Amino acid sequence: MTKQAAALVALLSVSVAGCSGTGHLREDPAPSVLHTTVMSRPQAGGAGGTTPTGWGPSVGEYAAARKAVAKMSDAELAGQVIVARYTGKSAPVRLVRKYHLGGVIVMGDNVGSVGSVIAENHRLQRSVHRRWPLVIAVDQEGGVVNRLGAPLTAFPTFMSYGAAGSPALARRAAKASGTELRAAGFTLVFAPDADVTTGPADPTIGSRSAGSRPNQVAAISTAALRGYVGSGIVPVAKHFPGHGSLTVDSHQALPYQTMTVKQLERRDFIPFRRAVRAGVPAIMMGHIALQSVDPGVPADLSRPDVRLLRDGFGFKGLISTDALEMAAVTDSHSAAGAAVDALRAGTDLVLMPLDLNQAYQGILDAMDKGTLSRARVRGAAARIVALMMHEKTVPVPKRNVIGSHQALSERVSAQALTVVVGSCRAAIIGPSLVAVGESRAVRNFDAAARRAGVRLSGNPDTATTVAFSGYGMAGLSADIVVTTDTPYALAHSSGTRIALFGATPEAMDALVWFLQGKFTARGRLPVHVAGVPRRPPCR
Repeated sequence: MTKQAAALVALLSVSVAGCSGTGHLREDPAPSVLHTTVMSRPQAGGAGGTTPTGWGPSVGEYAAARKAVAKMSDAELAGQVIVARYTGKSAPVRLVRKYHLGGVIVMGDNVGSVGSVIAENHRLQRSVHRRWPLVIAVDQEGGVVNRLGAPLTAFPTFMSYGAAGSPALARRAAKASGTELRAAGFTLVFAPDADVTTGPADPTIGSRSAGSRPNQVAAISTAALRGYVGSGIVPVAKHFPGHGSLTVDSHQALPYQTMTVKQLERRDFIPFRRAVRAGVPAIMMGHIALQSVDPGVPADLSRPDVRLLRDGFGFKGLISTDALEMAAVTDSHSAAGAAVDALRAGTDLVLMPLDLNQAYQGILDAMDKGTLSRARVRGAAARIVALMMHEKTVPVPKRNVIGSHQALSERVSAQALTVVVGSCRAAIIGPSLVAVGESRAVRNFDAAARRAGVRLSGNPDTATTVAFSGYGMAGLSADIVVTTDTPYALAHSSGTRIALFGATPEAMDALVWFLQGKFTARGRLPVHVAGVPRRPPCR
């Protein structure tokens, strides 16, 4: 056994010993709020004129933000509430200056290398002269939703923490990821996902959710929020009112949520209520039509839905739209109409309009015509500016932290590894292995096997065959079948069946060590898989 593997086994032994025999979740010792800053009562003055609670701007920072926003021209106001996508791999300095943008989001097509992204992020902040930082945002959830690769540490799917049953581990991982993102020049991350998935019929969320049990999802997503806050990056919980129970992908069409508010209170709302009580600084509203509240209208463009979050949940922080370039919005709204409707509804941050120029001009025209009040736009801008003013007070980590959390990522995957059918402890491989299936998993597994001294063979007739089923793939038949995203394909597989919840190099290291019999698999399925037990007999 390598020193690295031995250290992991020791850590696993300690964490397992701390588990209760009657429950799967361990208590997170974190305080009930994310930050000790004491906030004042909400201030009067326009929709969006309240002071956020919990982690985030102090009363003084919020007052300074309101003062700065009050001096903005209409042109500056219209841009300050937009966080736009951009083309190319260079810092979009001209775009930000032209439209006075509140910020930008880095997407996959903006990434040539992580090193270039880091350099361009820092160049952008230096080139735009304001008294507060720009929002430089990214989707970096782990698993299938990762815009940035190596050398940043790769973390597995968020469902891993549900399988591991450890809010504390989710908190540590989020803090590690957030620290690396902050060092890379990001100020805001659109994570964690607070949706409760309902199973294979959920086409959008899947392994981005911690699981299908609302209280477990609430504990884990709130712990992750605390971790991000501890790193100094602004986290955004998503997608209120909950996307995991819907069977339509909002990237493709508008999903209709037919459950009543009372029904949603018993499931989808639970993680968001917990997040608000904990002091979450920002929440993303989804493109989801709540039929019992405002039929046929995406939640982030609906004033009754926004009021549900503001008044019903008591949330005073920043509200973001989901990406306004998605079909759930563009099928029924122009870029200008979506931006104006979102602000009029009470949303603060207009994210990724389909056409930036049209959205910007639409906001300007609506203010000029009086169909969108300047007080509403000032309130939205003040929330963004205040959050960034507070962000400026948080020290930026040194860049050498980037890529420094591989051991933690390995631990996440090892604690999440769940044997659905087969032995939980004994070595279950022969003298040689052959891997087949999803290409990234095979590549990373082969490298992990070599590191562990396991002989690889090209002959499936004489070697133990390990077959990998990845994102969207069906069941397989092999000596050992491993799912690396959601575990549902295991219902239609044969052989030893393992849910790994990730395909990172670190996840594959953990898998190889397990196959060699170096630790006991203690993960438990966080979702129902047809025909297999939710609690395998692993002790």
